Amino acid sequence: MKIEIYSPTIRRKEMDAVLTAMVEEKIGPGDRSRLLIQTAKEHLGFDYSLALRSSAVALHIALKALNIQNGQGVIISALSPRYYLQVLHDLQLTPVYCDVTYDFPCMTRDLIEAAIGKKPADCETAAIVLHHSLGFVPDSASIAELGIPVIEDISQSYGFWLKPEEKKDDELAKDTSGKEKNKSASPGSQLPAPHSPLYILGLEERDMLTSGGGALLFAMNKKDAAALRVFAGIAGEYCLPDINAALAVVQFKEAPRNIERRRDISGIFVKACLSLSSRTKHKRFIMTEDNEYCYYSFSLILETGLKDVTQYAKKKEIEIENAFENTIAGAGLCENCPVSNSLVLRTVLFPMYPRLRSQDVERISRLIMTLP
Repeated sequence: MKIEIYSPTIRRKEMDAVLTAMVEEKIGPGDRSRLLIQTAKEHLGFDYSLALRSSAVALHIALKALNIQNGQGVIISALSPRYYLQVLHDLQLTPVYCDVTYDFPCMTRDLIEAAIGKKPADCETAAIVLHHSLGFVPDSASIAELGIPVIEDISQSYGFWLKPEEKKDDELAKDTSGKEKNKSASPGSQLPAPHSPLYILGLEERDMLTSGGGALLFAMNKKDAAALRVFAGIAGEYCLPDINAALAVVQFKEAPRNIERRRDISGIFVKACLSLSSRTKHKRFIMTEDNEYCYYSFSLILETGLKDVTQYAKKKEIEIENAFENTIAGAGLCENCPVSNSLVLRTVLFPMYPRLRSQDVERISRLIMTLP
């Protein structure tokens, strides 16, 4: 039986929530969208949020909220989603492409500074959109020191904010001074100290959490939230419908269970890679300490191109795919980002989602161990 590259984690609870919304004939923006924002706030601790119909709408409003003017430059990674370009084009903003390194698929402060140095002198840099590619988390603290407003896209890295249960128990037991905390308090999923004015949490089909489409755009403090509140009365056609919000509410509540399953699967695949590394030069992206809990996907940077590995996986009836096919570099639009262009040709994704059966995980593990 073929193992698909991706499968949304939709169980009975999600189905019941959506069916209830349909039976009650409340499918447009309304009470469930407000419940979603309340639920997300309990997990993320933001000050204010908008629930929107798509990640593209969220990015559009985020850039408007920062009051960026026509023609100004916005720094984006060459490995950002392709829709970023369409949003920038619609707002008449200038994309400033930034490369990555072979070890880490996100922008760094040094690379951003290099990209700024190469842009036209008459193009003022007004913002940075920091995409957490494949669930890896960039150093937003050092990037914020550049003094340029940052929009962080955490759509693929929600797992980073939600730590394994055993670590959460330790953190609940003691605070930084060693004193006991209230163990009955719900730990939720707290963002690290915020360094960015605005955050996007996509809820699209392949994001860590899904509502079948949509996104939350939020600000962590009152000062940044004020810019978002300007859009509180936005037309309903831009807002997330209740039928989608009903699904997303359950996704938030089920996230600890799903992320723990991803964590377990990832551990098995990492062990398989230890055997693989003795035979080939395929390698993984380097995960820093801050990336410890990123389990969005499992990727490998291949020694050569994708063709041989793809054919081998096909024989084993396991679907794999180009990790960066749907990025800006994947569309061939970044001539001056050689590392990103190379990674597009050599980085592959393996199936890694909570609904994988144990026997499927074993099959994928054997595939990784025996890659040509």
